[in-house]
Amino acid sequence: MTDLALSTELTRRRPSTVDALVRKVADGAKVALPPDYSGCAMTAVRGLIAKGVADLHIVGVPSGGLQVDWLIGAGCVSVVEMAAMTLGEFGVPPRFAAAQKARSIIVRDGTCPAIHAGLQAAEKGIPFLPLRGILGSDLLKHRDDWQVVQNPMSDTDDPIVIVPAIAPDVALFHAAKVDRNGNVWIGVRRELMLMAHAAKTTLVTAEEQVDTDFLADPALAAGTIPSLYITDFALAPRGAAPVGLTGAYPADRAALADYVSAAQTQAGFDRWFATAPAHAPA
Repeated sequence: MTDLALSTELTRRRPSTVDALVRKVADGAKVALPPDYSGCAMTAVRGLIAKGVADLHIVGVPSGGLQVDWLIGAGCVSVVEMAAMTLGEFGVPPRFAAAQKARSIIVRDGTCPAIHAGLQAAEKGIPFLPLRGILGSDLLKHRDDWQVVQNPMSDTDDPIVIVPAIAPDVALFHAAKVDRNGNVWIGVRRELMLMAHAAKTTLVTAEEQVDTDFLADPALAAGTIPSLYITDFALAPRGAAPVGLTGAYPADRAALADYVSAAQTQAGFDRWFATAPAHAPA
């Protein structure tokens, strides 16, 4: 082995396992999860459910979908904070709808800009960020943590909304690839970068680890989260199925339709989840 090869081998960041990854998520944690069109760590979510995690506060960045519905159906969630809950053309996530009607979870309704502003405040280490677009919205009647204040930079009457920082305990997502140093390539999915910056712990599953350095490649560096922000990662081929991963594999529409049909009842959800094939080893 050459000196260069030995140096590379010694500095390579080794992947963990999905089981070890999910053990880092404690009961009661505030967990940031991306929407279905971004990088959803579905294999890891299965692992969380198998672990029996409880009382999670889920932050959809900025919305929630199948992974949040799975966690709600499995009884793992107490609070959902998001701009929307949707399965796209398949409609409202059924276990979320049932839990909301039964008032078995707390729903903290937000907007895309408010969710992002709260995370950006945590990213910057400041207590809040101001927004204007929420002024006049009925949301202000239901969010006592959002405050309308006078703009301190104005000499005239100029109200503005301040949104408190959202600092997740954990950011969890799936990516296409990790390099030998543990840097994670996310491409254009900047919400994943924001999640990693804002969270205390960032856990990632990935399709593969490649023997290169993304940060040394000008074509990849801008879409890469440096390993400084990555607490741990695990390899999970097809780990975003059945919602799919852009550029890697599409959503499994048949599986999604089957899920929505089955999960209209709790018993149907339980049967579906017990028998549906896992797409990657947990």
